[in-house]
Amino acid sequence: MTRLRSWAVSVVCLAVLVAASGAPAQTSATVEYRLSFPAPEHRWLAVDVTFRELPDAPLRVRMSTASPGRYARHEFAKNVFGVRADDGTGTGLTFARPNAHEWVVSEHAGTVRIRYRVFGDRVDGTYLAVDSTHAHMNIPAVLMWAIGLEDRRVRLALEPPAEAGWRAATQLFSTDDPMVFTAPNLQYLMDSPIELSRFELRTFVVPDPASGARGPTFRVAVHHDASDGVNAFVDAVEEIVRESVLVFGEFPVFDTNTYTFIADYLPYANGDAMEHRNSTVLTSSARLEAPTQRERLLGSVAHEFFHAWNVERIRPRSLEPFDFTDASVSEELWLAEGFTNYYGKLLTVRAGVTTLPRVLESFGATLDAVITGPGRRLHSAVEMSRLAPFTDAAAAIDRTNFGNTFISYYTWGEAIGLGLDLELRVRTNGNVTLDDYMKALWVRFGKPGGAAPGVVDRPYTLADAREVLGAVAGDPTFATAFFDRFIEGRDVVAYAELLERAGLVLRARAPGRASLGRVYLGSGTRVSEPTPYGSPLHEAGVDVDDLLTMLDGRPVVSGRDLVLILGERQPGETIAIGFERRGTPIESTVTLAEDPGVELVTLESIGGRLSPEQTDFRHAWLGSRR
Repeated sequence: MTRLRSWAVSVVCLAVLVAASGAPAQTSATVEYRLSFPAPEHRWLAVDVTFRELPDAPLRVRMSTASPGRYARHEFAKNVFGVRADDGTGTGLTFARPNAHEWVVSEHAGTVRIRYRVFGDRVDGTYLAVDSTHAHMNIPAVLMWAIGLEDRRVRLALEPPAEAGWRAATQLFSTDDPMVFTAPNLQYLMDSPIELSRFELRTFVVPDPASGARGPTFRVAVHHDASDGVNAFVDAVEEIVRESVLVFGEFPVFDTNTYTFIADYLPYANGDAMEHRNSTVLTSSARLEAPTQRERLLGSVAHEFFHAWNVERIRPRSLEPFDFTDASVSEELWLAEGFTNYYGKLLTVRAGVTTLPRVLESFGATLDAVITGPGRRLHSAVEMSRLAPFTDAAAAIDRTNFGNTFISYYTWGEAIGLGLDLELRVRTNGNVTLDDYMKALWVRFGKPGGAAPGVVDRPYTLADAREVLGAVAGDPTFATAFFDRFIEGRDVVAYAELLERAGLVLRARAPGRASLGRVYLGSGTRVSEPTPYGSPLHEAGVDVDDLLTMLDGRPVVSGRDLVLILGERQPGETIAIGFERRGTPIESTVTLAEDPGVELVTLESIGGRLSPEQTDFRHAWLGSRR
């Protein structure tokens, strides 16, 4: 089907769970959902939805096969069972199942009520999880919706288990009833996760720097079983919020004047984070009371909150409006996700919630992956972005060769963001930075907003991103060359030279050390991943599942054996290698290379002394804006 579209509705809104609000009546009847939890211990919930004032045509309802923030297909219909349909008075209606995702009621009198159950047992940002302690709901994994009724207003009522003490955290619009919410259209509904549990709630307000007036209310709803750490976590979240807004100079207009962090930090949670228009979902098995683990969680907080500007409102045209029926193909994910990844790390150090060595270690790992990754010789960052439907939590049982053909647009985009930020600072003596570029994208594409909540009226294209860079840099020729070489091309920025301006050293991780290349071993010396194109092992004919048995005429049975033998040799030497492939012994030769890895360290950590210029450059880049 064609992409779904939402048109203008007028909504007056206040904070979810804080104050009630109403909206003018619409010409179409409201879609009414009721969610109940008769047996949460069995990991399912019941959905009851009524569609009224239907046209004289078959009603087609379906489950989504895509979810906001994800780019691959997800078969949410697989967990639906016990579907029934009636006319709203209890008289049963027949329906057909033309495909795996749709239910069609061909004959009705204008009202159709559908009831079903949906199973969910995965705590993350994409699926549904129900148990005795909570219901963690990503809406596309829960609700059927009607084709052709996407613009109708929605009323959603929650019926938690009796005596459970659950309350709701969501970006949906509130009503006088704390368990009843509304949404102005399908786009907003599907983008509004719900946490229903006995979570801990903290709130804070941050003034909007554009006016100095009272800003949005930020709510942090934490469902966890930790003994401590919530207060420290929320304090750090506030620091990240305060630092993030200074990149753009103002907050977005949150549709409820509230932004909600929904955090499920539980032993059985999967590590994930997912942005939404006025909220974000954070899940992990990490412990809040452990400072090091808590610090890692804050990187996801910074990344997802930056999305409130970049991708939720500064939005690629390829993702707007979001199509809930198919995978999303976009060539701008290096910017939408990759630049956000860069700022997720940058903002944690600016906010003081991580240390310089840790953020440099992370940047170093990113540069290592991009500079040495064989996939860079095959695809540009733009082309990597187009591969998202195959890599973004996409489920497949066959093996892939992505280790050789793919570099994540998160990773490569982060490296591009880092390089562009430094390039702009060096070219303009610090007068223009990546912050200025992001702010310009915000003013042109994000700030104008949309005619209805959940809608972006001015999404951007790849050409737009290039044009804005030229304007911000004051040099369209520079922008064209940068895009041609580093974004649509396969070159990498001169990182070492640029980083030196900040007193940072990008160096070989193990200079002079002989190496077989990047080799990943499983049990013993069995190769567990495809060998990288061009690496010594690959050139020697060794690949995944092969068992290394001999090196330089000596038997090997562990990774330690390989390290000891390689330590006695030099890069460039050619030695014998033996391996077994599916029971067949093979002999070959391998020409050793220097360990290809790179790392990023401070000049002072290796005995150097920072110049005043380097100190100033580093502070202007990594220091707080406050």
